[in-house]
Amino acid sequence: MLPKERVIAALKFKTPDRIPIGETGVDYAITEAALGRSTLYRAKWKEFTALWQGRRDDYVESCKRDIVDLARIFEHDVVPAFLVPSRRQPVPRPEFIADYRWRLADGRVFAFSPESDGHPFLMSNPEVSLDELDDIPCELDESQLELVRHVVKEMGDTHFILGRPGDGVLPIMKYTLEFLLTGMIERPELIHHIIELETRHCIRMSEALLDAGCDGVLPTSDLGGNNGPFVSPKMFREFILPGLKAECESAHAKGKYLIKHTDGQLWPVLDLMLEAGIDGWQGIQPEIGMTLPRLQERYGGRLCFWGGVSMPALVAGTEEQVAEEVRVACESAPPAGGLVITCANSVMVGVKYQNYLAQLRAARRYGQRTPSALPAAAGSQSSVIPR
Repeated sequence: MLPKERVIAALKFKTPDRIPIGETGVDYAITEAALGRSTLYRAKWKEFTALWQGRRDDYVESCKRDIVDLARIFEHDVVPAFLVPSRRQPVPRPEFIADYRWRLADGRVFAFSPESDGHPFLMSNPEVSLDELDDIPCELDESQLELVRHVVKEMGDTHFILGRPGDGVLPIMKYTLEFLLTGMIERPELIHHIIELETRHCIRMSEALLDAGCDGVLPTSDLGGNNGPFVSPKMFREFILPGLKAECESAHAKGKYLIKHTDGQLWPVLDLMLEAGIDGWQGIQPEIGMTLPRLQERYGGRLCFWGGVSMPALVAGTEEQVAEEVRVACESAPPAGGLVITCANSVMVGVKYQNYLAQLRAARRYGQRTPSALPAAAGSQSSVIPR
């Protein structure tokens, strides 16, 4: 099977030759360890600085080169792609209000922790009223599709290209979670309108990615934390379900797939996520009770799970612990599809390189579904996975 065929078989609950593998993103530390060179792809402060310095083309070329080479060297079946900054509009340098803290022109304040080296986090957003909200501009120029078109040209015939359109139904990179959740109680009309605008924008971005050759999209707004969903099932049905359903219907209308990313303990709202029409769920945290055996027992054959390995195991565990989590995930999956092996989030800074290689080796070992299953062709780049 080709990698693309393998992933689609998993999504359609057909039997692949082996359980597919891939990631929604790989941070720079693992990328540089695998490729033996510096990268700007998911490079955190290096990436932000390069864009603020006007080095947009350097950033895009690094992403084009390194995403493709990384998929080949890890023999991933799934390859991520996303829109990049426009060549026509340089990324403006923000106003710095402290070390590693900045304010954008729209008033949002972000902070970055060099110690954790993770994503920037939104500290505050300006107050908005209903009459101040306008539709979000969504005109794309061809330069914003440069990375997507390259990845599709290089790997689209053989691999499953997963587009990343942004947040969608709960825009936590534009509005703080506190603002959104308290607003659902105090100003529901405002939050409904915000979610409607952001969902419409996410759908437009998704359609652009799918039209450019992506096979599916991954809206990324988290819907829960370790202790449960951010909202009750009743509030989920009112505020989240309509937008998530619209995102799914848009992808399905093009004959493509929607895989929803969200962390968290989501037992109370998983039925609602299925009702919305999602094809897969990525962001599964086995360490908080979202284990693949329990999930497959309840939803096997109805939802394709993208996960299997916890971040604590990859960051602080042993190679044996990682391999055991992969074994449990693979052996709990039904013979006919329903699983793509990924880590619980993205391959973040802090993940041990050898632990990640152990995940890939274990996926090969335990994920075989037919005797004739062979590794995917890795192209000109040599694989780092020992045979």
